[in-house]
Amino acid sequence: MNSLPLSLTIATDMVGSILIIIFSFLALHYARLLTRKQPENFLWGFLFSFCLTLAAFAISRAIGHLLKHILLFSGNQELWQTLAPVSGGLNTALMISLAAVTLYYHKGIEGYQAIKRKARSLKEAYDQLETAAEQLQEMNLHLEEMVAARTLALSASEKKFRNLFNNSKDMVYFSDATNQLLTMNSAGFEMLGYPVAGAPALHLLDIFKNEADLDNYYETLLVQGFVKDLEVELTKADGTGIPVLLSATAVYDDEGSFSGCDGIVKNLTRIKTMMAQLAASEKMASVGQIAAGVAHEINTPLGVILGYSQLMMDDFAPESEQGQNLAIIERQTKACRKIVADLLKFSRQSESARENISINEILQDVIAVTQHSLNMDHITVQQDFSQELPPIIGDTERLRQVFVNLINNAHHAMKKQGSGDLTLISRYDSETREVVATVQDSGHGIPSKILARIFDPFFTTKSVGQGTGLGLSVSYGIIQNHGGQIEVESPVIDRASQETIDGTAFHVRLPAVQVETISGHE
Repeated sequence: MNSLPLSLTIATDMVGSILIIIFSFLALHYARLLTRKQPENFLWGFLFSFCLTLAAFAISRAIGHLLKHILLFSGNQELWQTLAPVSGGLNTALMISLAAVTLYYHKGIEGYQAIKRKARSLKEAYDQLETAAEQLQEMNLHLEEMVAARTLALSASEKKFRNLFNNSKDMVYFSDATNQLLTMNSAGFEMLGYPVAGAPALHLLDIFKNEADLDNYYETLLVQGFVKDLEVELTKADGTGIPVLLSATAVYDDEGSFSGCDGIVKNLTRIKTMMAQLAASEKMASVGQIAAGVAHEINTPLGVILGYSQLMMDDFAPESEQGQNLAIIERQTKACRKIVADLLKFSRQSESARENISINEILQDVIAVTQHSLNMDHITVQQDFSQELPPIIGDTERLRQVFVNLINNAHHAMKKQGSGDLTLISRYDSETREVVATVQDSGHGIPSKILARIFDPFFTTKSVGQGTGLGLSVSYGIIQNHGGQIEVESPVIDRASQETIDGTAFHVRLPAVQVETISGHE
């Protein structure tokens, strides 16, 4: 049997021993370089330890093999027999160390990953802290500017709210949970007739005319959290009532408990007056139609009675009893015909001649006619005419009739007093584009209970024989036929001082001719 020469095996073993030393040290060298380059990398640290153990094992094994062959060739078998167990034990120990390093690799990796996660978490926290620090630094740098901008915004918002609160023409108020008024704008105090400065502390119970309305308001506020368009009557400082429309919203504190409310109140007096005037206008239209029919039916028999009575008067002497009776019949028939004529004027719907008219000229003409009788009863006439009034379109004679009626009524109201002041005012209302003529007296005024009836046909407060009750009705119809309206005010509120004075004022409002309209006609 052929076999390899022993010398070749020995040479291979010796070369292998030398190469294992060389390669293990090369691996150790590169592992050391990697560890220096990334000292925090756990994998390179493990690899360096592994290569170090491997290099020690390679040296031990290579030296053992080389020493064995050297001793065997030199004939020192006994010495090798002595060193062989030591060399084998050292190799075994190094092999066990290498195995231990390998076995604990996984544990090391787990620890390394845990440390890496912790480091990553710390880095993220550090980054967040760094970002927060940058934001804080930025805020510190611009804090003054931010505070100034925020203060400016709050100031602008507060100014808007304050302007709305102070300039509102409606009452705006704030109350607490017990309905005690905390704050109210000046319009509210003026609406209730209290002075703005030094006004007393008010409770809603003080200004609600009916306590039941207050209970309903408070209960609705608690249940729904708001009150919308509640029509109630409030009490003014002088004890008179005022119709209003109230809306309020409940206010709650941080714990959700009811702490009060804020509300707004709109005065309905003017709206109520306009509704009453509208109802009166509709009633007047119906009455006018009826009056026209009645007047035509009565006028014919009255003409017959008057004609026959005048014919019979020719047959009797005026001093005789028959002549006197016929004169009475004639006089009373003529009085009836005058009433019928007034009814026809009241109900007349036909258009009359229209032209551009100066309201000041009409008022001056009427004053010239009535001045003497007014002076006889010690009534002073005052004129306050605006000299820059646009013209109106209408019938001069009919409008004169209206103002004569109004002045005669004012004269009658002041005649019993023995003296008085009659004021005639003309002005232009730019908001409604109307010319306003006012006839104001200082008489006893019109009681509120009959104020809504003064334009009714045949309604009068004069004694029997002194009036038919058709003067204001006819005037009302004439002004409506001109596209205007008559407003009555009693007592009168002075436009300059806003104080209430005794007397009555009739405001005749007529649409003005606009400048562009006149230019178009020209």
